[in-house]
Amino acid sequence: MANVDLVQLTEQTKKLNALIVEDEKETNDLLLNNFKNFFNTVEAALDGRSAIEKYKEFKPDVVFIDIMMPGMDGLEVARRIREIEPNQIIIVISASNDLDKISEAMRIGVNSFIQKPIDTQKILDMLSNLNDIVAKKRKIETKTFSISLPLDLYDLVHANAKAESISKNAVIIRSLRTFYDV
Repeated sequence: MANVDLVQLTEQTKKLNALIVEDEKETNDLLLNNFKNFFNTVEAALDGRSAIEKYKEFKPDVVFIDIMMPGMDGLEVARRIREIEPNQIIIVISASNDLDKISEAMRIGVNSFIQKPIDTQKILDMLSNLNDIVAKKRKIETKTFSISLPLDLYDLVHANAKAESISKNAVIIRSLRTFYDV
């Protein structure tokens, strides 16, 4: 990823909120301060229990988790988050070289794994990959989008779609865009 358009990358990530789960205070602060440049809102937790509470309250788009933490480790946090939201984007940032833990993270379904120490290129690559993951997730969510309309509204949408030879979804999307001024 030699020629990263940092402005374009940031425009995409600034639409997202992030939660950092890292028990080392200095690393937590460093990630928090750096990620504030890339995300709309960034929250941080120093342990697994507070991470779960913050997750439920904050509902971030992406969660960054360290594996090795006292008490509830990052893998347990990831498992619990998956129980709450199976499609949550979870990225592990860890210095762990333990293949069993890395394999377990993959079984849990984390979206990405970044090895510490983290350098600038790793961050840029991760953010670019994150934008791809979010785009795919939104595309899937859009494909499964369904709406129930009152019968009179359905008839109007159907008539407009037929008159313009377009799909009913296209009529609804156009109406929503007009309504929300997008």
